[in-house]
Amino acid sequence: MSLRAALLLALALVSAPALAKAHRVTWTFDNLDRIGALQPRVLGEPKVEDGPVGKAVVFDGVDDALYLGRHPLAGAARFTAEAIFRPDGGAFEQRWLHLASNDPENQTRMLFEIRVVGKSWYLDSFVKGKGYSQVLIDPAKLHPVGRWYHVAQTFDGTTYRSYVDGVLECETRLDGFVPQAPGETSIGVRHNRVNYFHGAVRMARFTDRALAPKEFALRKR
Repeated sequence: MSLRAALLLALALVSAPALAKAHRVTWTFDNLDRIGALQPRVLGEPKVEDGPVGKAVVFDGVDDALYLGRHPLAGAARFTAEAIFRPDGGAFEQRWLHLASNDPENQTRMLFEIRVVGKSWYLDSFVKGKGYSQVLIDPAKLHPVGRWYHVAQTFDGTTYRSYVDGVLECETRLDGFVPQAPGETSIGVRHNRVNYFHGAVRMARFTDRALAPKEFALRKR
């Protein structure tokens, strides 16, 4: 490399803007008084129990839920939503993490659901907004209930993906995605108080970029 080329390369490196640090929100569900910096609104009588992954909030699948006054991925053009949870069986359709906007003209949402079949379950990940709507689901990919799992969904600007324990389950191209508006999150139930969850949630983590599986919070023990 010539001296001139080396100088130009060095100048470009110095002038290039530093990569923006990813913004991350982590919620640990080890109490009912404060999750992150937020005070939850509690429905029913969810319990806090200790277990192999640490303390977690347990939902009865009937009327237990938490609401937090924040949509942690509002404004994100790319994202990762991940969680550590334990499904305990029960009703076929259960929505246990629901991020919803408060915009009446464009009620966007991101969510995790499960479908329960006997003593097994399969994952349903979904994202919806003005101009886009995409579900990731594969009924053939069954997992036993009563165990702890890490699940994730990511969007890198082109492809929407879902994972269970770091293993890719589904992926598809997602066109027309627009960052979602501020809102709130329900845990243990769909935002409009149907499809209650029977099981436990230990943590959820939200990042404004698409993480690779090696970057997931896979600590379930």
